[in-house]
Amino acid sequence: EVQLVESGGGLVQAGGSLRLSCAASGFAFDRHVMCWFRQAPGKERDGISCIDISDGGIYYEDSVKGRFTIASDNAKSTVYLQMNSLKPEDTAVYFCAAGWSGGAWYRGPNLKYGIDNWGKGILVTVSS
Repeated sequence: EVQLVESGGGLVQAGGSLRLSCAASGFAFDRHVMCWFRQAPGKERDGISCIDISDGGIYYEDSVKGRFTIASDNAKSTVYLQMNSLKPEDTAVYFCAAGWSGGAWYRGPNLKYGIDNWGKGILVTVSS
């Protein structure tokens, strides 16, 4: 059974930091692209960062570039999202997601179409 379990969310003040973790199991981690999405109230779910575990390729959406860092620990089948300089507009439910590696599908605004599996999500709230 495929499982993606997020942890590390919570409440933080603007300018602060949080690190999200996603523990993956039940599939070939090293042949997948692991992504983070977020969904704010009343808005669509958007992909914000991905890492191709097979070759280390990384993507960041413009709004998080320079503030968020994605990384993986392949031995633990875990992917992280370090979030710095958080802003109130970063408040959202954050989802971990996985899709098969191959091609550059994850480098762009339509990356959700490459996703096969989703975590349940975790809430991040940034207070002003």
